[in-house]
Amino acid sequence: MVRLLNVYTISAFVALGGVLFGFDISSISAILDTDQYKNFFGNPLGTRQGLITSAMAAGSLVGALLSSVLGDQLSRKVTIQIGTVFWCIGAAVQSASNGVGMLIAGRAIAGICIGLTSALVPIYQSEIAPRKIRGRVVSFQHLAITCGMTIQYFIEYGCSFIESTAAFRIPWAIQAVPAIILCIGLFWFPRSPRWLASKDRWDEVLTVLAFLRTTKNDINDPLVLAEYREIEDQIRFEREIDSNSLRELLSKKMRRRVLLALAIQMLGQLTGANMLNYYVVYVFRSAGIPNPRLAASFQYVIKIFMTMPAVLWADKWGRRPILFVGAVTMGLWFFVIGGLFMRYGEPDPVLNQPYTWVIINHPAVSRSIQACCYLATATFSTSWGPVSWIYPPEVVPLRIRSISVSLALATNWITNYALGLGVPPLLRSIRWRLFFLFGSFNLAAAVTVWFAAPETKLRTLEEMDEIFEHEEPLWKSFLSWRESNSLDKLAHDIEMGTLRITKVVHVDLSDGHPALDRRPGKLENAE
Repeated sequence: MVRLLNVYTISAFVALGGVLFGFDISSISAILDTDQYKNFFGNPLGTRQGLITSAMAAGSLVGALLSSVLGDQLSRKVTIQIGTVFWCIGAAVQSASNGVGMLIAGRAIAGICIGLTSALVPIYQSEIAPRKIRGRVVSFQHLAITCGMTIQYFIEYGCSFIESTAAFRIPWAIQAVPAIILCIGLFWFPRSPRWLASKDRWDEVLTVLAFLRTTKNDINDPLVLAEYREIEDQIRFEREIDSNSLRELLSKKMRRRVLLALAIQMLGQLTGANMLNYYVVYVFRSAGIPNPRLAASFQYVIKIFMTMPAVLWADKWGRRPILFVGAVTMGLWFFVIGGLFMRYGEPDPVLNQPYTWVIINHPAVSRSIQACCYLATATFSTSWGPVSWIYPPEVVPLRIRSISVSLALATNWITNYALGLGVPPLLRSIRWRLFFLFGSFNLAAAVTVWFAAPETKLRTLEEMDEIFEHEEPLWKSFLSWRESNSLDKLAHDIEMGTLRITKVVHVDLSDGHPALDRRPGKLENAE
């Protein structure tokens, strides 16, 4: 019997936070080429348009930095709900905006929500998911982003035929709907069992694990008890070493893992996919493609379909091969686009355009550029799009997970802000060289993955210390992966009676005196 509320449905629902992110991206990309937008906001070009686009990233940076403190203190779930309130306020300000300043303010306020949810939704998903499907359920985040982008793009494309400011006000107001649904729905969802463990709410940990792992809420299920044991051991270890989270974040042992999480998020932005998300209409128009807004819509449909393979097989293919092949392939597409613009392009004879280099009367070249943009989008959606959300919460331990993911997402948003602000003037100044720049970033990403990113598929979050302490150089193995069945062995020992639950006395590390254990029990060797 399959229960309606399970890990899949919970992860899919909380991924509405990703839908909000997608809505925000398309809220600009689908409207910036319309006459209604240009006329009302004074045809913003270059840096002015960059400020509008990047305002969301500026707010997201604030939200990402706040996510660590709020996520640890209030729980992942409650902080996501707080984020939806910021989103609704931002949507109201945007839809009522009377000029560029108010529009920037509204996008910045909404961005706080994106910073909170983009950090905490993947953490929540990874902490409730079993190891064998963790990659799949965290991939829901990227799938939700692509669905949000597609839905909002077509809403705005349809509204673009309205001959008034309602063409952009209506879509910007509609953005509040999924946020309201997410905020209300989360009241019926459980908190993360690993967050509950960090707060010593051990009875709830066992109850939530039983709810998530069994159809009958069986707290005596061997796999439930085995996972409970792993979490318990990890929490005890973290308290015994009495680690300061900030000090450990900068320690030699954790530095590599934290920097890797930051690098994956930054390189995910530098692949160039978000440049196409925001400004693909500019690229298509400069390439001489008829009806660029309609042509751009196919990009978002491609994103949805090409995210599905990663959702289905990320835990089979592995993180490392997906990231490496994705970076090399995306680099190829951007080098081809840049080469075609360089060979067949010429200065734009029309002034006051968002671009200064165009392709005229070369329809085959125009279609080739269009195809390469689609292929780059498809490649990103199958590789860096989903895996860049899976990887950062996986590679760090619980005691510094929130703060390291917060910093990783802050890096993401700083890079996103730089791209949103910098791409419009760069399109006008360095022209086709911009695509060569993104191609080079992709090659750098491939090198980083090859030498620095270990494989994490099918391993529990508590096993990551073992992965990063493995001495074999990563470049010796493309997969760099060793199968682990420690959780299954632990469950087998429990089932056979080798380990049993007993009431115990433990040392309260806060004052050094024995105290009665408030947990439902501890697993220990049978005598």
